[in-house]
Amino acid sequence: MKRKIYLDYAATTPVDRRVFHAMLPYFTKKFGNPSNPYAFGLKAKRALIEATREIVAALNCALDEFIFTGSATEADNLAILGVARANREWGNKIIVSAIEHKGIHAACNALKKEDFEIVELPVGKNGLVNPAELAKFLDDKTVLVSVTCADSETGTIQPIAEISEIIKAFRKKNPMPYLHTDASQAALCLDINVKKLGVDLLTLSGHKVYGPKGIGGLYVRRGIAIEPIIFGGGQQRGLRAGTENVPAIVGFGRAISLAQRYRKAESARVKKLRDRLEAGIFKTIPKVVLNGNKTRRLPNFLNVSFLDVEGEAILLYLDGKEIFVNTGSACNSESLEPSSVLMALGSPYEHVHGSIRFTLGRETTVSDINYVLRELPPIVAKLRRISPLSIKY
Repeated sequence: MKRKIYLDYAATTPVDRRVFHAMLPYFTKKFGNPSNPYAFGLKAKRALIEATREIVAALNCALDEFIFTGSATEADNLAILGVARANREWGNKIIVSAIEHKGIHAACNALKKEDFEIVELPVGKNGLVNPAELAKFLDDKTVLVSVTCADSETGTIQPIAEISEIIKAFRKKNPMPYLHTDASQAALCLDINVKKLGVDLLTLSGHKVYGPKGIGGLYVRRGIAIEPIIFGGGQQRGLRAGTENVPAIVGFGRAISLAQRYRKAESARVKKLRDRLEAGIFKTIPKVVLNGNKTRRLPNFLNVSFLDVEGEAILLYLDGKEIFVNTGSACNSESLEPSSVLMALGSPYEHVHGSIRFTLGRETTVSDINYVLRELPPIVAKLRRISPLSIKY
C-alpha cells in the first residue's frame, strides 16, 4: 500500500517514540498526584521537576519562570489577559502584530470589553514587522507588545531581538511595556534562549515539537506582574490551578529537549527537501506565487498560491492521492474565510484562496517530495481547465 505522505507538520506532529516511552510509566505505574507529600506523589513531583529542567535548559531561564498550561492557546491567553489585568494601573494599551495566533487576537478582543486599547501592528509584504514602525506606536500607556516568533502560515521569522531592543530603549524612561512572543512553531528550528531573544514572556506548545497534545507552557520573566486566568488549588505558585498533567509534562520536557538538541541538523535536512519541493513547483506549474518571506522563514515551511484555482480543491485532490497538506493554519481550517495572515501581507483575495501550505517534518523523505511533484502538476492543470477564473499574473 502506498505510504501516506504527511506535509502538515505545522498543524501537529506525531509523538516521538522516545517521548512516548518516557510518558508511559506515568499513566499506570507512577500515577501519583504531584501535590501529595507521600512517596507516590513525590515520584510524580520529581518527574515534573525534571521535565521542567529540560524545558528551562532550552529557554535559559529559572525553574520558577515557567508555567505549564493545557495548550499554547491557554498560554497566550495567560500572557495577554494576565499581564494586562495585573498592570492596569500602568496603562491600558496593548500592541499586537496583524499576524498573531487567533488565541491572541481573541484575548485582545475580550480586553476591548474591559476598556483596553488594542493596536494592530501592520506587517509589510515581506511578512515582517518593522521594529522602527513599532517604536512609533509605543507610549506611556503601553503595557504589552506581542509579536509571534514565526507565524503558523508562512513561517516568516520575525526580528524579535531587534524588537526587544526597541522596547528596552523605551523602558529606560518607562516601566513598560513587556514583550511576549509565541514560539510554538519556532521551537523546532530556532534557538529559543529567552536571554538572546530579549523577551519577557514566551509561549510553547507540546504537539508542535513531537510531544503530546493538551500541553503547553509560558515563560514569565521573574518579577513580572501577572494574574492567573484559572483559579483553584494554588498549583504552580497560584498562576495556573489544577492538578498537573504529569504524563504530558514529562513528554513535553523530553520533546523540547530533543527538538533543541537536533534542531540544526534537522533544519538543514528539511530545508533541502523544502527547496527541492519549491523549485519543482515553480518549474512545472505556471502562475504560482510564494507567500511570505523567501529568506527569513522556517526551513520546513512553503506557502504558495496557485492562481485560478481554489486551495481547498487542491487539498481534496491531494488527499485522494494520500498527500496531506493544508490551506492555512489548523485554527482556520474550519472557516471559509480567507487567511487573515495572508490578507495582512497585502495578498489579493484571489491569491489567498488559492494558497496551499506545505510543512515538512522528521519523516519527510526525498521520495515523498518526488511523489508530490509528480502528482501535483496534473491536479492543478485539471482544476484550471474547469475554472472560470483567469487572474492576471
